[in-house]
Amino acid sequence: MKRLIEYTKILRSKNAGPLYITFDLIFDSVETLQYVKDNLTTVAVAKAYNIDESAVSIISFERANSLKITFPRKTVSGAIDDVDIYGCQQHMPLADLMV
Repeated sequence: MKRLIEYTKILRSKNAGPLYITFDLIFDSVETLQYVKDNLTTVAVAKAYNIDESAVSIISFERANSLKITFPRKTVSGAIDDVDIYGCQQHMPLADLMV
């Protein structure tokens, strides 16, 4: 068991429109993708971000050895209380998950 970031070649976050945040996880091999896909759960992601599990979507793209995780932002991008307008600094709770 290692931190999720140790399995990835690229792990980044960004906006998916003003209401959603999305994470790209890109792996060096199909075996690593499969291992993470089999062991990363919506429950773990939801717990890391303190959100409801039903809001988390994990989508696999085998051709690109990648996963995409998406869920609603807690604050609309650009709102007065938004601390990360581009959503590019939201990946560390995910990166630190043990898988």
